[in-house]
Amino acid sequence: MDVLAALDQSRERLRAAVERVPSLQRDHRPSAERWSVAGVVEHLALVEERFTVLIGDKLERARAAGLGREDGSPALLSTEMRTRLVDRSERRQAPDPTHPTGLDCSAAWQRAEAARAAFRRLITGADGLALGTVVHEHPRFGALNVYQWAGFLAAHETRHTEQIIEISGTLQ
Repeated sequence: MDVLAALDQSRERLRAAVERVPSLQRDHRPSAERWSVAGVVEHLALVEERFTVLIGDKLERARAAGLGREDGSPALLSTEMRTRLVDRSERRQAPDPTHPTGLDCSAAWQRAEAARAAFRRLITGADGLALGTVVHEHPRFGALNVYQWAGFLAAHETRHTEQIIEISGTLQ
């Protein structure tokens, strides 16, 4: 699945960005209104956990209603949407439930890895089903199918990888 490759690539870039920050600085907030590297990683875990539950619920309901097999090429996240998601020129306010709670970077990373593993299990467990027909509404970007949500998660992670790179520049 191309969506899984995109998720793997975004995770590797995130890992590399985190590893470039000295471990003693990963939990340090560059300012009172900015997240630490650990906070960014925890935010990514919280978002992925939420989406996994939401999409899992939608997928379960679709299966119960007789979700068929995939027929044709699914609609993936458009280049335009990916560009909008990754663009850091506009600050966005994350919803409160996805704000970091203060985990240290090691715990945040473990949570992010567990969240990714759960999302992967959800997607691979539905391989071959018509995931392009299972849709959940995003408040800003509209209706997205499961493939687009996976692309959203990869692009969202890329956006925050850039944030970590910015943070690391302020900590030097």
